[in-house]
Amino acid sequence: MTGACGLWAYAITEHGGGDLSRLTGVAGGTVRTVAAGGFTVLVSDVDLAEFGEVALRRNLENLTWLEEVARAHHHVIEAAIRLFPLLPTRLATVYSSAAAMAAALARRREELRAALRRVGGRVEWGVKTYAAPVQAGGETARGEVGAGGAGGSEGAGLAYLKRRRAQLTASESSARAALAGARAVHEELSGRAAQARLVPPQSAQLSGNQMPMLLNTAYLLDESASDGFASAVADAASTHPELRLELTGPWPPYSFAGED
Repeated sequence: MTGACGLWAYAITEHGGGDLSRLTGVAGGTVRTVAAGGFTVLVSDVDLAEFGEVALRRNLENLTWLEEVARAHHHVIEAAIRLFPLLPTRLATVYSSAAAMAAALARRREELRAALRRVGGRVEWGVKTYAAPVQAGGETARGEVGAGGAGGSEGAGLAYLKRRRAQLTASESSARAALAGARAVHEELSGRAAQARLVPPQSAQLSGNQMPMLLNTAYLLDESASDGFASAVADAASTHPELRLELTGPWPPYSFAGED
C-alpha cells in the first residue's frame, strides 16, 4: 500500500480470537484481531485511496468491484464463525485508525453486547416465497374470438369478454390465496425461530426467478434446530402448492446483527 491505511472490520467478538493469519480478506489483506472498545475485532488493512469514504461511495456503484469485495468479506466471516461466536459488521465498515474504531465501539458497547448475546451460537436461514404460475384454463383468446358459429361476431365477442373476465377474477383469487399462504407459512416458520425478519423482496433480475416474490424472510436459529427447520420448509412447500419456497443457508446472522 502506498497511501494512508485504514481498517476494514469484518466482525466483533468477545472471544479472545486466535491466529487468523491464514485468512485472506478484502483486497488481499491479512486478517488479524485488534482489541478495541472492550471487544475483539477482526480486521485487515486497506488503502484509504480505494476504501476511504469518498472512494467507497464511488466504488460501491461498481457491481464487479462490489461482488469481489462482498465475497472476500463473507469468506472471512464464514471461516471465523466456525471458531467462536461473533457479530458480523456491515459491508464496507472502514475505520481510519484503531483509535477511531475503539472510540466508535465504546459508544455502542451495550448495544453491541446485546447483539452478541442475540446471535451467539446461532445461524441465519433465508426463505424466499414465490407465487406459483397459474395455469390458464380454457381456450386461447385467439381461439375464442374465432369461435363465432351461428351466433355471429357480436355473440362471439361477448362470450370472449365473459371468459376473459372470469380468467381475471380467477387470477386475482389465486393471487390473494398465494399471499395468504405466504403469510401463514411465515407465521409457522417464525414460531420455530428465535427471531424472524422481513427483508425487502428482490427483483427478478436479482433473484434470477421470474415468478413474483411475495415474501423474502430471514430466520435466526440455534444451529441444532437447522435440520428441523429445513424439514418444516419442505412440509410447507407440500402443503401450499400455490407457492414456491426457496430455502438458503445457513449463513452468518447478517440480518440480525443490528437493531430492528
